[in-house]
Amino acid sequence: MATDLYTKAGVSIDAGSKTIDLIKDDVASTHSSAVITGLGSFGALFDLKSIVNDYDEPILVQSIDGVGTKLSVAKLMNKFDTVGEDIVNHSIDDILVMGARGLTFLDYVAHDKLDPVVMADIVKGMCKACRESGLSLVGGETAEMPGTYQTGEHDIAGCITGIVEKSKVITGENCQAGNILIGIESSGLHTNGYSLARKILLDSFDLYDKPEQLEGRSLGEVLLEPHLSYANEVFSVLDSGIKINGLAHITGGGFIENIPRILPEGLAVEIDTTSFKVLPIFELIQDLGQVSKEEMFRVFNMGIGMILIVDAADQAAVEAQLAKFDKKFYDLGRVVTGKKEVVLK
Repeated sequence: MATDLYTKAGVSIDAGSKTIDLIKDDVASTHSSAVITGLGSFGALFDLKSIVNDYDEPILVQSIDGVGTKLSVAKLMNKFDTVGEDIVNHSIDDILVMGARGLTFLDYVAHDKLDPVVMADIVKGMCKACRESGLSLVGGETAEMPGTYQTGEHDIAGCITGIVEKSKVITGENCQAGNILIGIESSGLHTNGYSLARKILLDSFDLYDKPEQLEGRSLGEVLLEPHLSYANEVFSVLDSGIKINGLAHITGGGFIENIPRILPEGLAVEIDTTSFKVLPIFELIQDLGQVSKEEMFRVFNMGIGMILIVDAADQAAVEAQLAKFDKKFYDLGRVVTGKKEVVLK
């Protein structure tokens, strides 16, 4: 009787049970031997001993974030498998800039009404990203909150925990004038700038339209392109013994806001905006919305997802490591003396 009343109030316990049945095997596929508890526990247990033994002074690094209004595009397309990848890879990159390797990921997904198939698609994407970067999805929370969320609305957030040797923490403090900026390509908007992008693009196009600039792809397909992880590329450089002075994840705030976050006082960067290929989706947004170049570089990643700042003497060695992977990379510019700013050239 109580369950019937709860269901009438808009919350289905049965839907929660079905969701667990759909996702449990996929979640288990991400677990390393350090994971002690599976789905259903009140908390996640993770054995650190075998991991910290490899570190002299292990430092845990944590970050939390959400997918944002990209979810609105997923809802309109009724396609939710890629947003799970987004939240994991975004989080990986946020701790990667400090030199940390991801250990565990916890997710929080809220709905107005839990749809087990939608939830399974979201988690499927999370698991794919976790497996690709050696991260364990140790658990999370699924909340069904009718009245708090509008019909068909979702929210996705996640918390990542990683680890780094204290002496190898990357802060940017070692950056110097003359250092080289090497940028690795993005796959699109990643998880940022969707409020502006939707305002401009959906005034002119349907998500199933294929604007000429997108070379045969639909607008919705391009906007839901998953956020990339750069862990494998960056650790290939670090594990080879090459020093990275600074790393910048080009997320909300674009080039203009994110690069200065890691610059010491007295330094700035000059970016040659012709040195890399601006992705067609950004050209389309800029042309349709008549957005200034500076605002584009303040809102969007423009086609660059991660920037490595390295000594000029190490540039060739860094590029040799990056060439082992399938992502394009570019010599973007230089660190110069200045006032913690980005100068676009």
